[in-house]
Amino acid sequence: MKAQFQKLLQRAVQKDASDVHLKVGNVPWFRVDGEMLPQEGDPYTVEVMDAVLDILLSEDQRRHLNKRGEVDLSYTEKGVGRFRVNVYRQRGAISCVMRRIKTAMQSFDQLHLPAALKRFAMLQRGLVLITGTTGSGKTTTLAAIVDYINRHRRCHIITIEDPIEYLHNDHRGLVSQREISMDTMDFSSALKSVMRQDPDVILVGEMRDLETFQAAISAAETGHLVFTTLHTTNVMQTIDRIIDLFPSNQHDQIRSQLSLNLKGIMCMRLLPRADGVGRVPACELLMVNPSARKLIKENRIMQLDGVIASGQEDGMLSFNDSLHNLIKEGLITQETGTEVSDNPEDLNMLLQGIRLSSRRGGILK
Repeated sequence: MKAQFQKLLQRAVQKDASDVHLKVGNVPWFRVDGEMLPQEGDPYTVEVMDAVLDILLSEDQRRHLNKRGEVDLSYTEKGVGRFRVNVYRQRGAISCVMRRIKTAMQSFDQLHLPAALKRFAMLQRGLVLITGTTGSGKTTTLAAIVDYINRHRRCHIITIEDPIEYLHNDHRGLVSQREISMDTMDFSSALKSVMRQDPDVILVGEMRDLETFQAAISAAETGHLVFTTLHTTNVMQTIDRIIDLFPSNQHDQIRSQLSLNLKGIMCMRLLPRADGVGRVPACELLMVNPSARKLIKENRIMQLDGVIASGQEDGMLSFNDSLHNLIKEGLITQETGTEVSDNPEDLNMLLQGIRLSSRRGGILK
């Protein structure tokens, strides 16, 4: 079974699949450029899936799966690659999703990310949020940010991940990578201890609950640079989601904390490339300036669009600006851009060189 499983992963790499799906009673499926594609072969039986679990899981991970019904881990197949794995139970049977991790670190330019991210990477303190739906490129973007800091700053970077995906060697900086369940109990526990580990930069793989966010913003308040992610699709939704984590009697306090410590938000969505090979990110980017701080503190979140629209010279981007740039560069088709923008009329005007003074960029759904 080991040889058969290795060949399956090799085929996934050859087809540049982002994910491998295994399900009892069905053939393996690959996700390629965002589309789910069934593969040739025999359906996986209970016995075959059990043999796969023997390859993937340790005894502790088996016990976790049996107790909780799901388990996260990372898996490396020598000569093939590294994968982020989730094993879960559905309809009484085991299924498995393996997300391929492209371990070769890519630069902001290679990933077609805004150059303004370099400014985030060189900040000395504050909170930066990278957001988007699952599979939108958040982890790859964070890896690129950590790599840039690592190559340009003499500092200590601590990452807290579930699981560790990209492995960082030490360059100008020192990188400590901690994996949930292997190196620490959970995100909030790791964040409580991180202050005693002399960090300059802290990366939190995902902001999952109130306790984790409180610890992250406390780290930012005490002079550290903190990066983390949320599953939100635009700047306004991101701020609203954070505030809604807290009881209503704390909303004014958290708005004040955000206005003082939040440095930027980048929301992402991967779109199919015009040449049909791979995907490229469209981004909404807020860099928190005095105007944005005032609006956040006064709960005038709806007006942040105006800050973004007027902040192009500072590197800010609305989604429609990002879509416009991608279309002009030939990276996506106009049809794709129009389809994902919630204001296609505005996008069409941008493409004709007409810019409205106030507008809402596209929300990528």
